[in-house]
Amino acid sequence: MVKHQPLQVYERQLCLSCLTGIYGCRWKRYQRSHDDSSKWECSWFFLLCCSFLLLLVWSYFWLEARNDYNEFNWLLYNRSAVWKDGTVPILATTLTGFTYTAFLMILALCHIALGQQLNLYWIHKIAVLAVFLTTITGVVSIDDFWQDEWDIVIISLQFTGPFLHIGALAAVTALGWVIASQVVRGERSRLQVVTLAVYALILLVLYVVPLFISSPCIMDRSKLGPRPAVIGRRGAPMLAPEHTLMSFSKALQQKVTALEADVAISLDGVPFLMRDRTLRRTTDVDRLFPARQDTDASFFNWTEIRSLNAGLWFLRDDPYWTVQYMSEKDRKRAGNQTVCSLAELLRVAARANRSVIFSLRRPPPNHPRHQLWVSDALKVIQRSSIQPEQVMWTPDWYRKKVRAAVPLLQQTTDEKLPVAELKERGITTLTLHYSQARAQEIRQFSVSNVSVNVYPVNEPWLYSLMWCSGVQSVSSDAPHILRKVPRPIWIMSADEYGLIWITSDLISIAIVVGIFIFQNFHLIRWKMSGMRSYNPEQIMLSAVVRRPSRDVNMMKEKLIFSEINNGVGSTDELSAFTGNGLDVYTHDDIMTPARHTAKL
Repeated sequence: MVKHQPLQVYERQLCLSCLTGIYGCRWKRYQRSHDDSSKWECSWFFLLCCSFLLLLVWSYFWLEARNDYNEFNWLLYNRSAVWKDGTVPILATTLTGFTYTAFLMILALCHIALGQQLNLYWIHKIAVLAVFLTTITGVVSIDDFWQDEWDIVIISLQFTGPFLHIGALAAVTALGWVIASQVVRGERSRLQVVTLAVYALILLVLYVVPLFISSPCIMDRSKLGPRPAVIGRRGAPMLAPEHTLMSFSKALQQKVTALEADVAISLDGVPFLMRDRTLRRTTDVDRLFPARQDTDASFFNWTEIRSLNAGLWFLRDDPYWTVQYMSEKDRKRAGNQTVCSLAELLRVAARANRSVIFSLRRPPPNHPRHQLWVSDALKVIQRSSIQPEQVMWTPDWYRKKVRAAVPLLQQTTDEKLPVAELKERGITTLTLHYSQARAQEIRQFSVSNVSVNVYPVNEPWLYSLMWCSGVQSVSSDAPHILRKVPRPIWIMSADEYGLIWITSDLISIAIVVGIFIFQNFHLIRWKMSGMRSYNPEQIMLSAVVRRPSRDVNMMKEKLIFSEINNGVGSTDELSAFTGNGLDVYTHDDIMTPARHTAKL
């Protein structure tokens, strides 16, 4: 009596179908393949990896550049004469592209881990190429337009370096599963040896990279200096229109120690506060003086300047996205602001017992006050009620004359000079851009009794880094944010960091070794399992295959051994014929041992 066995029923593999369907539009079972990926598809996978890594760096750049978003928009305005937030489309496209490429990367790695053939869908290929070219274009444009901002990446690594190292180590350690599946399961080849060597080299570099990580925040807590003073840069421009009395009032409410401003000289010799060369961005000059909206602000007299509204632009353009959080009372107050004079700023500072630091812009050569601009500013200071030692004088022009006229003024400069030359000029405060502030140099200046003020510092991470570096004060557009930073975000001793480093390396080594051992054990168990654990899908169901894959060869061997174990000595039923370099398998070639016995 012949005993029949039911045909094997294929199980639904929804996850695998979604995986291959989304990545390569291979939704059907017969479309999937365990053959090695072609060189063409491997090249697309390489391009996908490059796009992902490039977007990762690009995203990190814009994440850290948040400290200078307003500077970026201001540079755009100087080129186009139209205020717009250029960071919005950049951030939107960056987030979209990074999410898309990261998703495709995960799908591709899952293909490799499961032994599936890579076959990126043509729409994805076009999109990946577009993302790659767009990102390259963005990098080149920023390098041409905002080249100095690349310094923020190097500086931020001093703060984020220890944590990025742990994250990179975790990612590469997890990648060991994919590497092990390719190296252990496959036949030994030069490519696999190279892959394993590159992976081991990357791991080794990550294990020793903390030797080269240097951060001011890796220090003994006992050596941490006092909290840096916060100076309101143009007041509090995130809370009110810059350079207005309302802005300085908001800054004083945030407990700033000083107020900073940019000073220009009017046609009739009145020092007033204005950052731009023209009045177009921060006033309604286009409404009152439309023919002169591109004229230098210094060619307006004080009466004309005073008649302009200096607050409506803030409500209209919302440069910091903060208008929505303002009360109705503050909005009305902001809409009625006028251009502030230096005398008014000094009066506010004297009433609050705060210092004032300002930069003074010289009028154009054909201006009537071109030779008298320093005298005009000095007269205002001398006539005000503020104490001279509370005024920090920045311009280098006629410094000796200024020191002779008002000896008690604090002399400052924005030029990094040797300590000896600073002493010779009588300079007691050095104002530097954060990209020029080095922890070692700051300590040297401090030892020589030269205070260091750093600008612009708007983010808590940068404030924490400057704190650990030992600066005495920072100039900020966001005093309300820095006020909420009572201590550095993180600080640890060298011994603590060394312990974290060694522990992370040991855990990574243990996981990688465990992955390779598990993959070897799984492979041995799979080879020894017979037909009971065999999934017929792993034999190519497509009618024509370019060349037998290693999986097909192994499946054929398992079928042969299974036939022998069931008492069948011939393997004719597993024969295949070759024609034109193609191996063709019939339906009868894929048959369970019981069916062979029944047929015999």
